[in-house]
Amino acid sequence: MSGVLLTLPDQGTADGSSGAGEHRRQGRLRGRILPRRAADPYLLAAALFAAYTVLGVERYRRMETLSWDLGIFEQAVRAYAHLQAPVADLKGPGTNILGDHFSPVTALLAPAYRLFPTPVTLLVAQAALFALAAVPVTRVSARLLGRGPGLAVGVAYGLSWGIQRAADFDFHEICFAVPLIAFSLEAVLRGRWRAALLYAVPLVLVKEDLGMTTAALAVVVAVRARRVSPRAARWALAVAVLGVVATLVTLTVVIPSFNTTGGYDYWSKVDGGDAAGPFAAWHLKLRTLTWILLPTTGLLALRSPLLLAALPTLGWRFLSSDDHYWSTAWHYSAVLMPVVALALTDAVATARHSPRAWLRTHAPKLPLCAAVAALALTPSLPLEALTEPGTYQKKPQVAAAEALLARIPDGATVEADIGPIARLTSRCRVFWVGSARPVTPRYIAIDNSDGWAGDPVEYATTLHPGARYTVAGVAGGYVLMKLQS
Repeated sequence: MSGVLLTLPDQGTADGSSGAGEHRRQGRLRGRILPRRAADPYLLAAALFAAYTVLGVERYRRMETLSWDLGIFEQAVRAYAHLQAPVADLKGPGTNILGDHFSPVTALLAPAYRLFPTPVTLLVAQAALFALAAVPVTRVSARLLGRGPGLAVGVAYGLSWGIQRAADFDFHEICFAVPLIAFSLEAVLRGRWRAALLYAVPLVLVKEDLGMTTAALAVVVAVRARRVSPRAARWALAVAVLGVVATLVTLTVVIPSFNTTGGYDYWSKVDGGDAAGPFAAWHLKLRTLTWILLPTTGLLALRSPLLLAALPTLGWRFLSSDDHYWSTAWHYSAVLMPVVALALTDAVATARHSPRAWLRTHAPKLPLCAAVAALALTPSLPLEALTEPGTYQKKPQVAAAEALLARIPDGATVEADIGPIARLTSRCRVFWVGSARPVTPRYIAIDNSDGWAGDPVEYATTLHPGARYTVAGVAGGYVLMKLQS
């Protein structure tokens, strides 16, 4: 009934009045119906932001950081915040991070970090960026498919295994790429070619390989615009060339100019030195590809040209035999999740006009199926931790370890392994422990709870022959050693 009222012309009333009262009633209906639908993407994004934030921040509070990456990025952002070159000593004393990965986009976090100098700032920013991508995904899906299916696609994206793994795994620069890709593909689906290209271009500043994703997004625009706007298609091809050139220049000129070896350290990881090359562990790579396409889209995304945007990332990952790249863990699949979600939306929308009756019948069911699959898989994924009481509890050992590390004075030089790093990079100069360094640090802090270092003092001596360290404290499995003058 409300749908009819919203489309009736102004016919006046039986007593000859202008019908203004009817318009006011229709306006109230719009206020109750349309804004609620329009609010769905933002409400979902807010819920996802809260979930991702709690997941990352609570892991940090429990001192369960998974790698050194959070410390590396904090060192770079901290340098930007103080208007310095982005040196990450964890990669080696004085190492400019732009010679490792080209991600100047992280400088955007500098103002927030200057106000809140803690790794939590990075984790919250990452959660916000992942959640932000749910807005264009849900919004355009609802526009094309209807409110229910659109919300289902948004949920499928937000709970997708690729996003959950990334939200749980420290901080990484690709969190900037996820919303850029989502907004770009939303613009494609709405026929806003210029916007699609403008969202794609900044990807060249997120990471060195994403210039190829810029090119792929531009190709998608060219494919979709070629009949309705040949001019836009020509511009898209120019942007595709720009993306390819930016990638080549970054890999062969920009990164080597910041790298102490004058090269790009990751060329060797393309084939991993394995004789089988890209065919190594092909069955595991096929499994990952299945995970990317099957539970997220039921394979229907294969019918959409939007899936072309996933090819560069899939390409470099599957050329490598490094299991970090082709596994379903870590953060490497996050940039693919908005692509497959919106490819599903596109495929469902176009299936309405398919001559195949079975496709017209079953395709509209897939958004709900994808959302149900994401919900069903969540108990085996990181967000399941939000239902566990232990997630919100800080063990006494953690408090003891924090108190021990707090004894290190601000500005001190420290060598550390994964455990202490994220507690020190905001106020100390921190190096990676494990091999001899040209800098002899004043302190060495390690998590030796499983005894991996053996006798800590002997281990310190092997790292820095001739230097004499003594144990300054032990707490919660952590050992703090101090250089004796």
